[in-house]
Amino acid sequence: MAFAWLVLIALSIVWGTSFVLIKMGLKTLAPADVGAIRVVAAYLVLLPLAIRSLYTVKTEKYIHLLLSGLLGIVIPAFLFPLAQTQMNSSLAGILNALTPIFTLVVGVLLFQQTTTLLKVTGLLLGLSGSLIIIFTGAKGELSFNYFALFIVAATICYAFNVNMVKKYLQDLKPMEVSTLSLFFSAPFALIYLLFFSNITTTLATVEGSAMGVFYIVLLGLLSTAIASIFFYQLVQLTTPVFASSVTYTMPIVALVWGLAIGEQLFLGHYIGMITIIGGVYLANKPENKPKIET
Repeated sequence: MAFAWLVLIALSIVWGTSFVLIKMGLKTLAPADVGAIRVVAAYLVLLPLAIRSLYTVKTEKYIHLLLSGLLGIVIPAFLFPLAQTQMNSSLAGILNALTPIFTLVVGVLLFQQTTTLLKVTGLLLGLSGSLIIIFTGAKGELSFNYFALFIVAATICYAFNVNMVKKYLQDLKPMEVSTLSLFFSAPFALIYLLFFSNITTTLATVEGSAMGVFYIVLLGLLSTAIASIFFYQLVQLTTPVFASSVTYTMPIVALVWGLAIGEQLFLGHYIGMITIIGGVYLANKPENKPKIET
C-alpha cells in the first residue's frame, strides 16, 4: 500500500506540473506546436510497446482505439495550450477537475448509466464552481473569459473517452489501450508538425525556443506517456476510487506551481476551486439510495 501512495503522490505532482510546463512552452512556441510536440514525444516513447500490442488486439477494436486517442489525448493536448494563452496555469489545473463531473453527465445521458440525487447535487455544484472561475476576470472583476471554455471542452472529451473505453474497450489490457490509442491518433499531430507547423522557423529565429521544446517534450514523456502507464498500474494495485483521488490532489499542485511562478489569483478563483472539488467529491461519493434512471 505504501507503493500505491507513492505512485499517487508522483502522479499528482506530474499531472499538476503539466500546466506550468505548458505555460513555459507557450513563451516561445505557438499553442498548436505545443500540443503537437507533446503528442509526438509520447508517441515515439510508447511506439515499441504499441507495436508489440498491435497484433494481440482484434482489428474491429482499432476504430474505438483511434477515437479514444483523439478524445483522450490529441484534442485535449491542443485545447489546453490554446486556453492557457489567456489564463493562468493554476486555473487550467483547477478546471481540469471537472472531468469526473462531465464523465457522470455523459454516462447518464448517452451510455445508460444510473445516477443519484447526491451525484446530481455534486454535478450542479461542480458546474457552479466552474462558472465562478470563468466569470472571475484576471484582476478579480466580473468578466467572461471564453478561453476557459477550451478547457471545459477538453474535460468533455475526457468524459466521452472514459465512457467509451468502459463500454467498448473494457476487455483490453490497460497497457494496450494507452499505447494503441496513441499509436492510431498521434499521426494526426505528426502530420501537423511536419507539414503545417512553423516549428523549424521558430527554432531558428526565436531565442529560447529550444528550451520551450524541451519543456514540452518533457511534458509528453512524463505526463502523457509514463504517467498514463503508472495510473493504470495504480488502478490495478488498488481501486478506481483510490486512483481517482488524483482528481483532488492535482489541482492543488497546479495551484502551488502557479503561485510559485507569480500568478495572481483572487477570491472568486479560490471559491470556484473549493466549489468544484466539493462537487467532484459528492459526485463520486457512494450512496445507497434509489437511483435515477434516464
